[in-house]
This record gives sequence, C-alpha cells and structure tokens, in this order.
Amino acid sequence: MGEERLRYETRTVKTVRGMEARTAAKWEREGWEVVSQTQRRVQSELQIRRLVPKRSWRTWAIGGGAAAAVAAVVALGVTGVFADDGGGTETVATGPRMPAETPGEENSPSATKSSSSRSENVVISAASNPELAALLQLGDYCDAAINRFAATYDGRSIMFDGSVAAMSPHGNYKTRYDMLIGAGNFSVTAARGPAFQFTDVNTVSDLHYAGNVPDAIGVGTNLTVTATVGDYNPTTCLFQLQPVKTELR
Repeated sequence: MGEERLRYETRTVKTVRGMEARTAAKWEREGWEVVSQTQRRVQSELQIRRLVPKRSWRTWAIGGGAAAAVAAVVALGVTGVFADDGGGTETVATGPRMPAETPGEENSPSATKSSSSRSENVVISAASNPELAALLQLGDYCDAAINRFAATYDGRSIMFDGSVAAMSPHGNYKTRYDMLIGAGNFSVTAARGPAFQFTDVNTVSDLHYAGNVPDAIGVGTNLTVTATVGDYNPTTCLFQLQPVKTELR
C-alpha cells in the first residue's frame, strides 16, 4: 500500500480584535495550528487545523465502538459543547468557581435590602470581593461566569489593575476610541480575565485621570481602572465598562 495522506480537521474561530495572540495560544495548547488570520473592523478570524488521528477498524470491531459512543455522550452531557463556524465542537471551560452564598439571616429580604443600600457606593476590588478576584484570573474571556458577574453587579463600581490591550477609532471619529482593557500587566503572549471595553471615549476627558494626565495613552499602557459595570455581550464576549477613574501604573 502507498503512503497514507495526512488528514486535517479545520475550522474558523472568531475573536475580538487585539485578542488574536491570546486566542491562538489557547487553541495551540489543545493541539491546533493557526494557518491564517484575517482582521476585520471589530473581530478577527483565525483559520486553524489539526491532524485527524488514525483509527483502526479493529477498535470498533471488538465492540469498543458502542462503549466509546456512550462515553462520548456522557462526557458531552457533563461539560456541554458549542459549535463554531467550522462546524466543530469545543468543550466549554468552567474557569474558577465562584463562591456560593451561605444561607442565613443575613440573606433575609430585610437584611439584603439594608445591606445592599449601604454597599451600593462601595467600590469593589479583587481584595474585597472573591468573585471579582476569580473573574480577573479566568483563562477564557467568553466564560459563562462573566455573564453572571455582569448581571449581579450591574451598575456597581469595580477597581482593578489592567492595561490597554487594543485601541481603534470609534466610527469615523479621530479623537474618540473603543479601548480593549485587559486584566493585569500588558503582555503580547498571555492574558487573563474578561475582554473589558471602554466604548466611544475621548482619551483626554472621558477617562477621568487621577494624578498626572499622561501625554499619550495607547496599547501597552498599564493602568489602575475604576469603572462602572455595564452590559456583557455573550456573542462578542465584550464586557462594557464606564470609566470612573483612571490612574497610570
């Protein structure tokens, strides 16, 4: 028999502009190879592929086929999958577990109402809030935990160390921008946390600088961000924030 040709599984993966390296690294860790990259206005598309493993017909002839099929159904039922544009599937990572609430007197309707009114003006930080701390360490910026956090803390103020991961003009404006804010220090090879976004902001007046106003701000600038929690879009995986205070680090 002649030499068997290599067979590849291919798919198209969409990602937010500025997150291409992070997305590519995630797929490469799972054995995929990035073939090409196409940048569009808001999103980029990565063409990826991986070798289809060889499978002997004896695996199925001995009865392993039925057992493997059952195992696959059980695994998918536990983890859940979603389909991408390439028709493949990906196991959804659960990410760090958010701490569960402990039932008790403090969770009664009257106690909740009074405590929430006192805490509405308190700025949430990673040091004071375990949910925010876990959120900033997520490895998947489309993790379902982000949607839950956005719904729970809508309108509240959060503070975290972040960096400008990407910037692009908002529409046809020359002095207003859409800014992608990552958690932690800027890195071109690794990033964690949600894909935070400031939409339609002027970098001079809308960021509300504390301390010295910088001569310029751009991709790679490390910041301490205080912002109001806005909407999260599970389709684009963009988490909207409204800047309250920005400090350079």
